[in-house]
Amino acid sequence: MHTSHAPGQGPSDPSLATTPWRRGVAAADRLLGWLTEVPAALLVLLEILVLLAGVVSRYALHRPLTWSDELAAMMFLWLAMLGSVIALRRSAHMRMTALVDMASPETRAFLDLLATVAAGTFLLLIGHGAFEFAIEEAIVTTPSLEISNAWRAAALPCGIVLMGLSALLKLAEVTDWRRLLAALAVVATAVAVLWVMRPLFQSLGNVNLLIFFVFIVAALVLSGVPIAFAFGLATFGYIALATSKPTIVIVGRMDEGMAHLVLLAVPLFVFLGVVLELSGMAKAMVRFLASLLGHVRGGLSYVLVGGMYLVSGISGSKAADMAALAPVLFPEMRKRGMPEGEMVALLAATGAQTETIPPSIVLITIGSVTGISIAALFAGGLVPALVLAVLLCFVVWWRNRKVALTGMVRASWGEIGHTLLVALPALALPFIIRAAVVEGIATATEVSTIGIAYAILAGALLYRQLDWRKLWPALVDTAALSGAILLIIGTATGMAWALTQSGFSRQLAQAMTQLPGGTAGFLAVSILAFVVLGSVLEGIPAIVVFGPLLFPIAKQFGVHDVHYSMVVVLAMGIGLFAPPFGVGYYAACAISRVSPSVGMRPILGYLLALLVGTVVVAAVPALSIGFAK
Repeated sequence: MHTSHAPGQGPSDPSLATTPWRRGVAAADRLLGWLTEVPAALLVLLEILVLLAGVVSRYALHRPLTWSDELAAMMFLWLAMLGSVIALRRSAHMRMTALVDMASPETRAFLDLLATVAAGTFLLLIGHGAFEFAIEEAIVTTPSLEISNAWRAAALPCGIVLMGLSALLKLAEVTDWRRLLAALAVVATAVAVLWVMRPLFQSLGNVNLLIFFVFIVAALVLSGVPIAFAFGLATFGYIALATSKPTIVIVGRMDEGMAHLVLLAVPLFVFLGVVLELSGMAKAMVRFLASLLGHVRGGLSYVLVGGMYLVSGISGSKAADMAALAPVLFPEMRKRGMPEGEMVALLAATGAQTETIPPSIVLITIGSVTGISIAALFAGGLVPALVLAVLLCFVVWWRNRKVALTGMVRASWGEIGHTLLVALPALALPFIIRAAVVEGIATATEVSTIGIAYAILAGALLYRQLDWRKLWPALVDTAALSGAILLIIGTATGMAWALTQSGFSRQLAQAMTQLPGGTAGFLAVSILAFVVLGSVLEGIPAIVVFGPLLFPIAKQFGVHDVHYSMVVVLAMGIGLFAPPFGVGYYAACAISRVSPSVGMRPILGYLLALLVGTVVVAAVPALSIGFAK
């Protein structure tokens, strides 16, 4: 994650407060921070309390709160938008800086300015549509609370206006006006040229998909424009210039992408990870794990692979799974000298590896749109993920086989027993969370609140290390990180909708029926296609679009439904977590607080292992259907 300000940027920089103008900009920025950080932190806290109250009322008192999910969903959109404002103010939105980092300081400063101007341009373009969307939603009445849905939808225009204000403050503090004018001129020229070419675009048909969603997205991402805004600009350009559809649909699709209540697990598990760290539970777990595997080369990397396998699916969100585990292991991995790029690469790879482990939202989606038994899908998902885990562990072993073990001493059984006893309350947490879901005590979204309550009580009463003063900054950080992730998901959903409306999905399905090579050729092309689709569409949108089209074709080739499901999900997982376009990769970077550029090279080996594992699963149907018949 790129979080540094460009030279001469950062309203909070004391050196800027030397003139009335600078002091005014700094004061306005502080006011914006107060107006966004306080309500965002309170929203995180309220989400925890509302969902926890829903669990207690339904399970303990047998009196369900019918309005709790509705209120949580309403607050969630406000949390996502305010978090996005905080992330923009902190320069914490996901950026690909691999090329930017190689440029000269002057060029980097220009590209940072260009990124801010591009983000502001997108906000300006969709601002009117966001207000229209909120006005249209005013006539909708929510079923449980019986209030206007405008209370929820207003989060979009308010968030966009506040993000626009943050972008303006960043530009207002620039000391080099020539550089600023150059950045403005580049963006204005690009917009003007594209607008003049509008008649040409409208005559090109689906060639526009290549222009907008490959070339323009790549140019924006590689130049350092935040991922969310790059996706948004490309989608807006395609709809406005190459179609006759109103651009307000982008706002509606962003709302749809960020509206899934299961995504609420992201900020809650992010906060749970912080509480685990502050309470001392994370240290206790790491000490125990280190006592078991600390003397082994790459020991904590094996723990990360196995840990993701065990906790995957608890939250229903892969980003939340990573957020639940990374804060526990990464501090100790850093202390042991593991490069940050290697850590984030392995975290992203384990995210792809565990896509088929139940309860998987993607598998549930497949069952819902294709009619395949969800129980069969759940039974079939465990072994394919294990195959990929073994291959990832092989890469870990290969990369660490020559690492010196100086100072690494095997722990005694007594020491292992002591650390186990201390860590037992912490180690029990994953089992408590999974049991709560399996027994129906809480949903995948609600269960994180049980974990938070348990961790706070254990930290305060058992470990007695909880620093209450650090919880407020943790709430603000949680909001910012969640906003950065959710804005990407929102704009990516808009891009997915644009692709489906183009008719591209049906053309692809028709082409695949005519492939040479029979079943093997169909599976090979399916793997390649879903790697690409996973990087652009994510799992659920891609399945909703292509599942009803491709699963009947798979059946014609004699491929078992469950087998094909595993191949498709694993391939999409690779795309989802593969840079430079995979949203999951940037989510892993955000959770790890690591720049995306440092993980680019280390992840290649892991992606190759995942691809080999997917080919093995495709070639051996018994791995998928052996337990699913």
